[in-house]
Amino acid sequence: MTQLLARELGAVQLTGDVPTPVTAARVAEWFARHQFSYFVDNDGDLGGLWRGRLFYFFLFGEHSEILQVRGQWHREVAIERLEEVLDVCNEWNADRIWPKAYARVRDNGMVHVVAEVATDLEHGVTDDQLNQLLFCGLSTGSMFFDSLDELYPDPAGVAP
Repeated sequence: MTQLLARELGAVQLTGDVPTPVTAARVAEWFARHQFSYFVDNDGDLGGLWRGRLFYFFLFGEHSEILQVRGQWHREVAIERLEEVLDVCNEWNADRIWPKAYARVRDNGMVHVVAEVATDLEHGVTDDQLNQLLFCGLSTGSMFFDSLDELYPDPAGVAP
């Protein structure tokens, strides 16, 4: 009777995969499961290269419950192009949910472009959900960086 009622009311059936806290160990297990190479930096943060771009996987919050996938474009932009790069980021953010795109000016005066996807996992996450979130961060970040590559082709990549 319970199953019939749940089906009629459109209740979601539980698969037995119970949400558990996100940890760096779970993210590292995900890397291993998908045969991705990764590293742990001096601060204990996980990172890796995807399609030639550096991505980090951070856990923030009081209980390390916020997962952030943060990618860095593999090139820098001259400070003179800051306004146009900010416009590109703002247009991206206005049209899309993921990733959040922004630019930072480094101490050397060059512009550093970043894409990030952050999710509050206070109530835990299943392995399938974690898989989706990590792939979302990597794939949408890569899409944004691909669009930057189209707007700003690498002059060294073009034959003279």
